[in-house]
Amino acid sequence: MSVVSSLSFPKPLHMRSPVSQGRRHTLPASEFRSLSPEDAISVFEIEREAFISVSGECPLLLDEVRHFLTLCPELSLGWFEEGRLVAFIIGSLWDRERLNMDALTLHKPHGMTVHIHVLAVHRTFRQQGKGSILMWRYLQYLRCLPYVRRAVLMCEDFLVPFYQKSGFKVQGPSEITVGPLTFIEMFYPVRGHAFMRRNSGY
Repeated sequence: MSVVSSLSFPKPLHMRSPVSQGRRHTLPASEFRSLSPEDAISVFEIEREAFISVSGECPLLLDEVRHFLTLCPELSLGWFEEGRLVAFIIGSLWDRERLNMDALTLHKPHGMTVHIHVLAVHRTFRQQGKGSILMWRYLQYLRCLPYVRRAVLMCEDFLVPFYQKSGFKVQGPSEITVGPLTFIEMFYPVRGHAFMRRNSGY
């Protein structure tokens, strides 16, 4: 289940933190890194504000955030600006073709599918395309993991166009429901894209 800041999809940017020639103790303007259990509270505060305002439900409770950031921190990605978390993605491994209720809380270490549990952007930084950029960077990162074959997520109907712009394809209605909420399941063929890129001649 995911929430994003905008349905626009700007051209992906190759963003690197500038190297300071002067005060080296200054925090980088922009940094992308995997999250750790120490980031859990910041993650949950952003998630709670983003999701409660839209659907009334959080995809992950605080204990579940800590759970995934302990078991599989390498499948998370946080965007920090001057040391402050502004957007994040949390994923885990899954070992079946479709998601079910177990996928909401389990990490399957031998799975080849990344289940993207949540993408959220801090309210101050929404409507700036950060959700699109973060997703693009995350998918680029997944291509570097040899055991990952695809990524899957579930979202509400109104977010389907956003994820389609990121390259996801509709798989159909999800069997998972949360209260009155229903979802669409989508997938992204990570290995297929990498193969095509290597053999495209570009």
